[in-house]
Amino acid sequence: CVLVAAWEAAWGQLRYSLPEEMPKGSFVGDVAKDLGLELPALRDSGVRVFDPGRTQYFFLDMQNGHLSTKERVDREEICAAVAKCSLNFEILVKNPMKLYRGEVEILDINDNSPSFPVRNSVLEISEYTAPGTRFPLEKAQDPDIGVNSLQNYECSESSYFSLDVKNGDDGVKYPELILLKSLDREQQATHNLILTATDSGNPVKSGSTTIQIIVLDGNDNAPEFTEPVYKVTVREDVAVGSRVLQVTATDKDEGPNAEVKYSFFKIPEKFDKTFKLDPGSGEIEVTEKLNFEEQQFYELDVQARDAGGLSSHSKVLIKVADVNNHVPEIVIMSVFSPVPEDTPLGTVIAIFNVQDRDSGANGEVRCNIAEHLPFRLERSFDNYYSVVTAEELDREEV
Repeated sequence: CVLVAAWEAAWGQLRYSLPEEMPKGSFVGDVAKDLGLELPALRDSGVRVFDPGRTQYFFLDMQNGHLSTKERVDREEICAAVAKCSLNFEILVKNPMKLYRGEVEILDINDNSPSFPVRNSVLEISEYTAPGTRFPLEKAQDPDIGVNSLQNYECSESSYFSLDVKNGDDGVKYPELILLKSLDREQQATHNLILTATDSGNPVKSGSTTIQIIVLDGNDNAPEFTEPVYKVTVREDVAVGSRVLQVTATDKDEGPNAEVKYSFFKIPEKFDKTFKLDPGSGEIEVTEKLNFEEQQFYELDVQARDAGGLSSHSKVLIKVADVNNHVPEIVIMSVFSPVPEDTPLGTVIAIFNVQDRDSGANGEVRCNIAEHLPFRLERSFDNYYSVVTAEELDREEV
């Protein structure tokens, strides 16, 4: 461990880990010890800590050389559902000048219970619905990750219904109710079930919702979608109001029982603001700007319902394609000016960082400066650069 720490420090890399929700002022790491800096020298060397984010989470205590938290850190607020949550920081030592880069991994704790958007929901099912029919249920949300996140669903016992939990393409678990035998409205008009979502943290946390099933007296045939799953890829710069795709369902009944209306089925509120479904035509259009860097994949449940109350469901998978729509940003970290004209070759004049919020090849950045200048660029690591003297300077000339 000591050898690895020494190797990382030699390359200007510091790595620490910190559980989330630690109070302000919590110890993160002994920077002075890990970098081999004496405390008196640390206080006299003009050390500065840079945090690239908008919120400054860390500070360096010059009295003991410890890196500590400046604010309480909430992993869910910073990284949402990202598996590995890390905060970066840079330490600039001016005498002698050297830049160190650090990373603090924020560890998840089981501080959230699975929760449903509503405590009670109603599901209407016709008494003519065939056994084996599936009904998607409202998903629970748990912002924790790993074993601390939502792991399973359980349902109260019923002779008419069983619960099946599926893993979606996005890795989320989806509960579905399966009808085991035919319903008889005259015999039992309502059924009440309790759906419970649990995680695997220590201790285990859970959340529940009540499902009231109302048995409808109605027509014989439910609408049927032409596809069980609709898939489409959309560029992130697609214009607001553009049509994404159209879902279609047909009903074998006649008259009002054959009139189909489309709707989204209990999708997250943020998705409902992004897309609009025409209830008559089944066309789905974009209602706000897409952003590949924020959301790369949408999975929507669509319901087709006839006038008699029968319904069927299908999924719409929308993949967002990345577009090179962000300009590289240059952040000047430090400029050392004025420069003596007898400065040796290779002296660092400035340090800067370049970032591009696009992904993949669109996020790769190249930097250069004018060739006639007596300076050159040197890349430190990732997108960090130093401007250094490449020729002798002459103040009387320039």
